[in-house]
This record gives sequence, structure tokens and C-alpha cells, in this order.
Amino acid sequence: MVNIRPSELHDKLIPWYHANRRDLPWRNTKDPYCIWVSEVMLQQTQVSTVVPYYRQFMIYYPDIPHLASAPEEDILKRWEGLGYYARARNLLKAAGEIAAKYDGKIPDQWDLFRSLPGVGDYIASAVLSIAHGAAYAVVDGNVKRVMARLFCIDDPVNQANSHKVFSVLAKAMLEKNDPGTYNQAVMELGALICKPKTPACDRCPVSSLCGAHKNAKTDVYPVRIKAKKTPVREMATGIIYKKNKLLIIRRPSRGLLGGLWEFPGGQIRNMESTGDACIRTIAEKVNLNIEVDRLLTRVDHAYTHFKIKMDVFTCEYISGRVKLNGPMDFRWVSQDSLTRFPFHKAIHKFFPHLIEVKNRCKMRQNS
Repeated sequence: MVNIRPSELHDKLIPWYHANRRDLPWRNTKDPYCIWVSEVMLQQTQVSTVVPYYRQFMIYYPDIPHLASAPEEDILKRWEGLGYYARARNLLKAAGEIAAKYDGKIPDQWDLFRSLPGVGDYIASAVLSIAHGAAYAVVDGNVKRVMARLFCIDDPVNQANSHKVFSVLAKAMLEKNDPGTYNQAVMELGALICKPKTPACDRCPVSSLCGAHKNAKTDVYPVRIKAKKTPVREMATGIIYKKNKLLIIRRPSRGLLGGLWEFPGGQIRNMESTGDACIRTIAEKVNLNIEVDRLLTRVDHAYTHFKIKMDVFTCEYISGRVKLNGPMDFRWVSQDSLTRFPFHKAIHKFFPHLIEVKNRCKMRQNS
């Protein structure tokens, strides 16, 4: 491993950060609440995507009391499209604990803050170092990539048991007098310069220290284990029409996409047609007999660990009363009122087709 003195890295990196850092809304405050919200949103999400969500979220929920008192469905609606919705649910749960146990003030002690729902080592390190100047080193994907190239680390960055290697190194290189600025500088270097495939070494403030650059191995580092092929799930979903109303169901509050609304359906069995799967899964999930009208569209969508191919059908209600087997709630709603409910992104992908159906119906009625 390459040997670099911490002071060498600090002297080159921190001035570069002050001169080149992006003007982001959460960087104009030391309020731990604002920093906490931004760091939660930034997990596995690009900065350009987060900024408008952050601005809107802070208008509606400017502090812990406002957040803690908000209904979960409202929080999910503000989070709609940002993905990884467990982050939003945990943020709400943690705000409730902070309001109840800590008089609405985010704890500045590691153990207390770290014990809150959704607060892992990264979030705790980022918030406490940036807001309070506590000497905790952050370790995220950007930091791992920078460290892997600087020090020519052979441990794979995407292997769980390698995390300790990067954590120990990040802690050893931490600038103790201003850890918050240093942490942000390393992450900013990874975001702007030390990119995964095309690092801008000619503009890098620490290229003279970098082992990968000096040995022409920036394409070798960081080392990554080749990911397994992502499994694909084939799904069928039904838009059930009954007297100009559509049936929507709410997913259980725990688990994938918890608390979000969707249309009923489920996974297709082997050798089963998508239309038959639509009829079967709707009967199983909401106890309704329906008739498939036509295929509306096919939606392809990727989650973290799997992909879906979802055939979406328009359906006519035949008989039955809704009895839920899995979902936590249901509504018969007008199409115009769908915007009031938080839906996950796969559902949003076929909303434009619903508008086309509605417009065709209007044209037939007017002809």
C-alpha cells in the first residue's frame, strides 16, 4: 500500500475544496437537522436529483417538531420519486423519538444519535462531524474510491468484509481540527474528479500523491467484484374500473416500498399467461372477480436487487367486495384524484397511458 502522510493530503485537498466545492443548500448551515435530512436523501441518490426534493422538504418540514407531527403518507408523498422509501419512514420514526426523548434536539453524542432508526455509521459520522466538528470519518462509495486509488488498495470496494479496511484508513487520514470540512472534501473529490470510469487526473489536487495515477492504474482501482446477474420478476397489474372509479391498494408499512399505493396484481407463475395472472392475483389479493379488457402497456423497472417486467391491463369489475390479503388499505378513487396519493416509480411510468385512455373515453362520449 502507498504511504501518504495525512498532512500532505490535507494541505492539497482542503484548499481545493474551498475553491471548487459546489454551492449546495445544506452546505450553508451548521444546523444538524438540515444536514441530517440532506445526508439521508443523498444515500444512493445523485445530488442533482436531491436538491429540489431537499428544498421542498425543508419548506414543509423545517424542523423536528414539524417532521415528527406529519402523517406518514404526507412524508411519502413529498418523497415520491426519490426512491428507497425506507429512508423516509425511518426519518419520520427518528424524528418522533427525538421529539419524545430529546426535547426536539438531535443528540450530539454518537451512541444516542446512532441508535435512532435509519442512522448508521455513515449518517452519524457525517452529521456529527459537519454540524459539531466531531472527529468521525465518513466512509461512502466516493471515499472508498478515492482511498482505493490513492493507496492502491486491492480489497474490493463492494465486498462487505472490506469495509473495515477503508474505515480504518479513513480514520487514520482524518483532519482532526476540522473533520467536517475534510470529510466533505474527500467526498467532493470523488464526486467531481475521481469518478468511477473517467477520473480527471489532470485536474486532481492530489494526483502527485496518488499511487494509481503514478503507476497508470486508475483503470485498475478501485477493485470491484463482478456483480451477479440481476434476477427478473414478471408481474401483472390490473387497472380495475368500476363506475368511473379505479381501485388502488396500499402496501404494508414494512418492507419494500412500504406504505406506498399501487394497483392490484402480482407475480406471474410458470406457464401462466399474463392476463390469467392478472385475474388470479387480483382475486387472491383483493377478492374481486374481474375481466381483462386489454393490455395497456409493459413497464420495465429496476430495483436494487432485482428487475421487474410488468404487464399492465385495463380491467372491468365483475363482482365481489374488496377483502384485503396483504395490502393494508384500499380506495376506489377517480382518476383525477390519483395525484393525491404517493405511488412508487414503476406505477408512475404508466400514468401517461392512463391519461390516453381517459382522453379516448371522452372522445367516444362526445362523438
